[in-house]
Amino acid sequence: YVGFPLRGWRWTKLLRGVGYKVKVKDGTEILFLSWLVNCIVPAKLGDLYRAYLLKLNSPVSATKTLGTVFMERILDLIAIAALGVLAGYWRFRGNLSDLPPMAQFIFALGVVVVVVLIVALVAMRNFGRRVITILPLPHRVVDFYDRFEEGVFGSVGVRRLPLLGLLTCLIWATEGLRLFFVVRALGFSDVDLGLSGAMFVALIGSLLTAVPFTPGGLGLVEGGMGLVLTKVFTANPSHALAIILVDRSISVFSIVLLGSIAYVISSKPRAGGMTVEEVVPARAPAG
Repeated sequence: YVGFPLRGWRWTKLLRGVGYKVKVKDGTEILFLSWLVNCIVPAKLGDLYRAYLLKLNSPVSATKTLGTVFMERILDLIAIAALGVLAGYWRFRGNLSDLPPMAQFIFALGVVVVVVLIVALVAMRNFGRRVITILPLPHRVVDFYDRFEEGVFGSVGVRRLPLLGLLTCLIWATEGLRLFFVVRALGFSDVDLGLSGAMFVALIGSLLTAVPFTPGGLGLVEGGMGLVLTKVFTANPSHALAIILVDRSISVFSIVLLGSIAYVISSKPRAGGMTVEEVVPARAPAG
């Protein structure tokens, strides 16, 4: 839960890049409510709900806001893949050739994810507007894309990127620490992850949550974590199951419980309003 204020702070920095000054408290509150939605419905609809809530409570562009959420997801995926590879390399250093095929596949997948995301961003930045204008689309769709692209590329900049990168790394470090503390608390003698191993497993689970088939990645995350714990770290299946259930109870079911309480007492879903100042973006919009 320490990660939520960090996430809220990062999102407000992204919003500041497109000209909206939002308080960290308000950003964190809206973000937490969007996580509740992501935990109970599939397809990452909580991300759309986040943009809707900000628009509902302030005079902002929902499309630009959605662009900042998209960029946030890109930063997350790059950090998850990069940190997962680094954690795995540190954990298995000197024995990479002896890794099980699954672990080698995960390393390769992490590298591919980072490369694909970077290439996609470069292509979008340089060719997205041209492709949209060539296609026989209504002018309204072109306007939507322009605002979305401004939200994506206007939200980050050279000056903000170091802080955004640091916050993203801290956010995902909390994911690894959660699993590390769960393993230490249960005290199974056959499960020796260490901090780097816990980061590796937790980030694999986080990567699987990006697959928008089930709410909160239910089923996919548990299966992926279970395979890694049993096949790569040779954990007892019953011990691996206990670790996964405790970890997911904290990361998913506690959010459903506490998020439902937050939904009831928060004024944001009922358009209670919030203060958002419009500022001059720190960099020119893309396109």
